[in-house]
Amino acid sequence: MPINDSATLVVGSGNYLTAPVGTPMPADLLTPTSPWQTVGHTSLEDVFGITSEGGEATTIGSLQNKSLRTKYSARTETMTFTLQQFDTAALRLYFGANSPILPDGSVGVPTNPEPTQSGFLAIFVDGENHFAFYAPRSEIYRADDMAIADTESLAGLPLGVKPMAHGSNSWTYAITPLGGVLATGATAGSPGAFTPDGATVPADLGALASVIATPTAAWATGQHVVLGDAAKAHWTGTAWAAGQAV
Repeated sequence: MPINDSATLVVGSGNYLTAPVGTPMPADLLTPTSPWQTVGHTSLEDVFGITSEGGEATTIGSLQNKSLRTKYSARTETMTFTLQQFDTAALRLYFGANSPILPDGSVGVPTNPEPTQSGFLAIFVDGENHFAFYAPRSEIYRADDMAIADTESLAGLPLGVKPMAHGSNSWTYAITPLGGVLATGATAGSPGAFTPDGATVPADLGALASVIATPTAAWATGQHVVLGDAAKAHWTGTAWAAGQAV
């Protein structure tokens, strides 16, 4: 992996947003538009974290090889941040989406709280760079107990965001890489490679449209490149096609 100075991150500012489940990631992360809405003020100190449960490794062996394979249990991840706003919307994120609004306007704490289901987006800005976590579907609920420690700092509501699989997606959340360079070329191989070195792999067959193949003649049998969706593609001599060359 080459050294890439532009891929480092120092968070200068950020924002957390929610939208209805399935809402696509905004085209412009710096100016997300409706239906994305910010959750409000958040902690300057406890900016963001990811905790996980599961993922334990189990070694599986045979009589001939005691350490033949390793199997991992499912892992559940939770994104955490601290909300520092105590309006109705914020309180319902913390205490439950089914928190009733009482006649006097106060928020009731339900006996059987339900998490808020929504799309989730966390955006962090570092100068001209920006970095994001995006979950098309998530469950938002309290991550820890609330405590008001002193009279000089803002009180907070610790929230946890659990990304969930949405539709036919094989992933629960996406992360935008920093310092990425779009691939401009693809060299034949088994598999081949994209150029320049360290370039972002095209997401799918359609993303290969502007990529120049080397050689420009039809690739030999078995040659291909692997795309971001794990599919294979090859150059026919006139166009990109799915699968490896035959």
